[in-house]
Amino acid sequence: MATRDVVFPAGRQALYERNRYSPAIRSNGFLFVSGQVGSREDGSPEPELDAQVRRAFDNLNAILKAAGCTFDDVVDVTVFLVDPEANFGKVWGIVPEYWGEAPHPTLTGVGVTWLYGFQFEIKVIARLPQGQGG
Repeated sequence: MATRDVVFPAGRQALYERNRYSPAIRSNGFLFVSGQVGSREDGSPEPELDAQVRRAFDNLNAILKAAGCTFDDVVDVTVFLVDPEANFGKVWGIVPEYWGEAPHPTLTGVGVTWLYGFQFEIKVIARLPQGQGG
């Protein structure tokens, strides 16, 4: 098996090693990013939903940056939301702060009952800049 080309954001490698997963993998010209939640440096959740959403995007953007990408390189997004009927409006009010201009990436939204103590999670696939085929 080939060695995985893992991308680690600054300062969070221990958290990923403790939980035994890679934050992102470069492969065939794309960056596959694991789901990001609104976790603090120690892995604990931000207590408020809006802070969780902002922190999840900040964590995502740190990974994208470590790979030489921005959110503009994202082509596919999956979001997971606990109690979407109650929380969708609040989350979607924050998203434009990070999303950028149209055309937007593809999106799949999934309502869930549990996210390990979190209320929001985002995972993406991004196109790597030229020359970073992975």
